[in-house]
Amino acid sequence: MAAVRDPEATKARIFEAALAEFARHGIAGARIDRIASEAKANKQLIYAYYGNKAELFARVLEKSMLDIAVAVPVDPDDIEGWVDRVIDYHTSHPEVLRLLFWEGLEYGPSAELPDERERREHYRRKIDALREGQERGVITDAIPARDLFFLLVALANWAAVVPQMRRIVVGTEDADRDRLRASIREAVRRLVAR
Repeated sequence: MAAVRDPEATKARIFEAALAEFARHGIAGARIDRIASEAKANKQLIYAYYGNKAELFARVLEKSMLDIAVAVPVDPDDIEGWVDRVIDYHTSHPEVLRLLFWEGLEYGPSAELPDERERREHYRRKIDALREGQERGVITDAIPARDLFFLLVALANWAAVVPQMRRIVVGTEDADRDRLRASIREAVRRLVAR
């Protein structure tokens, strides 16, 4: 009996293998043959479904950004809780920050990103949620909403981006992790206070 082909299942396996490969090796270091081997698919299917390696990376990052947007929407009425949820999300999905880090290394500060227009829109919605909170007076308007968003994301993510620095500076015990989270929450509280 011949095997039944399932293009959607194959695409999903390719996507998951690509996510792991790009998170580990970045765009330049990732290898399509390793993705194909891990996904149990041939390389030609990867190119047929996703185009070249850079386009595959862009699709992987795009979906990762959409996933976090759905899972952790900005809540101007509970910024501390939102930051907690961002920290928890990236603890459970460390590959997302790795993808962003690799993207920054490989594209640099000024090269236009694939899908940059869509990414700007993605962030604009988050910034608009903060701006709306500022207009309602639930968070400070002393810092422009776009800068405030950037600072809040930095506070939430920096420990996950540089885990070696967190280990050396903050410590490795559960109490160290809990203390850092409490410190981040306090910093967030002060940053958004009216």
